[in-house]
Amino acid sequence: MKGPPNLDNFNVTPKMVVGVILLFAAIFAAFSTFYTVQAESQGVVLRFGKYSKTVDPGLRFKLPFGIDKVYVVPVRRQLKQEFGFGTSGASNRSQFSPSSSEQAEERSMVTGDLNAASVEWIIQYRVQDPQLFLFKVRQPELTLRNISESVMRTVVGDRTVDEVITIGREEIESDALVMMQELVNKYELGLSIDQVQLKDVNPPRPVRPSFNEVNQAQQERESMINVANGEYNKVIPRAKGEAEQKIQAADGYAFKRVNEAYGDVSRFNAVFEQYIKAPEVTKRRLYLETMKNVIPQMGKKVILDEEAQQILPFLQLEAKKGGTR
Repeated sequence: MKGPPNLDNFNVTPKMVVGVILLFAAIFAAFSTFYTVQAESQGVVLRFGKYSKTVDPGLRFKLPFGIDKVYVVPVRRQLKQEFGFGTSGASNRSQFSPSSSEQAEERSMVTGDLNAASVEWIIQYRVQDPQLFLFKVRQPELTLRNISESVMRTVVGDRTVDEVITIGREEIESDALVMMQELVNKYELGLSIDQVQLKDVNPPRPVRPSFNEVNQAQQERESMINVANGEYNKVIPRAKGEAEQKIQAADGYAFKRVNEAYGDVSRFNAVFEQYIKAPEVTKRRLYLETMKNVIPQMGKKVILDEEAQQILPFLQLEAKKGGTR
């Protein structure tokens, strides 16, 4: 029966040590040669500490033993930073300020008319140039936070408190976006600002009730103005229509009377021409025509001769209405 092997007779030679080292080196090189860039990212390759190239997503090859180093940057992921507040569970370390005191300082601003305002906002951005983002500026996301706060204070400081809180929000967002992108390009941060959004804009808490009362009064004033304008738009057009109708009726009546007058003048001129030709005949004809129109309207008539001495009663020869003759 054989016993355990005698290790005292086992000699470790230098070749064996070198072989083991080479074996581990080969295994390490095999595992450190290949790497994967995720679908929404790009890889920045450094060779001996100097920028070499930027690679797209997929399985890639690099030189081992630290000759090539790869930094993977999410270039297609939309990132955001919050100012004046913080959303829990954020994966980005620069998404919001860690302390509540810093957040309070961020949202406290002074408007152009020297009123205080509490402004909370969000910026959404992407990494546009990974090389600039990694190596051009130290802590580019912290620099972006400083740029955003500086620009927002500048934009808010150029407007009144009413514009900041009510009607000027969209203009503030668009102006801030343009100014931030200009500074980001100037400092070569390698970022692209997608959106600037004002989240919550209010007066400071001590004066908020008074400010709400003022806003309510302004809303009531606007409501009363709108009601008055509605009544005006309802009454004035109707009055104008009635006036136009009466004007047209008057114009029609005037046109009618003028035409009647022209007709009377023409008729008179025609009769006058005949009168000039035969005065006696025309007088008689006019007299007879006039009596023809007048006598039927006189009712019962009794015609007496100037020499009549007595009036005899006449029988009622005309049958009464509904009677017989």
